[in-house]
Amino acid sequence: MGGMFGALGAMAALAQREHTGAGMEVQASLFENNVFLVGQHMMQHAMTGRAPAPMPTRISAWAVYDVFTVKDGEQVFLAVVSDKQWDIFCRAFGLADWLADPRLKTNNDRVQARDWLLPQLRAHLAGYRASELAAMFEREGLPFAPITRPEQLFDDPHLKATGGLAPVTLPDGRETRVPLAPLTLDGVQPPIRLQPPAVGEHTDELLRAVGYRDDEIAALKARHITQGDKPS
Repeated sequence: MGGMFGALGAMAALAQREHTGAGMEVQASLFENNVFLVGQHMMQHAMTGRAPAPMPTRISAWAVYDVFTVKDGEQVFLAVVSDKQWDIFCRAFGLADWLADPRLKTNNDRVQARDWLLPQLRAHLAGYRASELAAMFEREGLPFAPITRPEQLFDDPHLKATGGLAPVTLPDGRETRVPLAPLTLDGVQPPIRLQPPAVGEHTDELLRAVGYRDDEIAALKARHITQGDKPS
């Protein structure tokens, strides 16, 4: 996604150069790319007030690369993907027996042992708060990430700081925010071009664009074949 939007930005910059003769700097962001991918789920929550369900659990190529539900139902993503990280993890959490277990010597060994290893690991970590685990993983240099659901991204401090969310008015008049395209052109993210249209808002201009005359549009509306805000 980062490469794709980088390429789109480069093409947009080249097209702009054809008109102005000037180049521009293009940036694409990894985090904003992920936000862009769940933008429709954010809008689903904004429209319905219901949180979207998560995707099914998939098979991992690493022994520990999972979301863990811990104290008070909090969730955190933790990863221990190399033999060095396994050593660090076991020592940090007092798991000397696991570190010495020949069944868990390599990542491939641990992947094969996931059926019994993961339930024991989940039980061992269940008493921690997500913030405690995040702090320990941060201190030890191990990969982790807080779990942020789409509906929580509306108040994400990173997106607020970068301006990655733009205000939008829903068809029913309510105000919300939507993620912008995850790239910048000369330091500016492309803004929203149009607000979400109401039903029939652009009927007249769309029909005119495909060749209908005003009297034909009025006849279609009179027969309730099309809908618009006002008669032609």
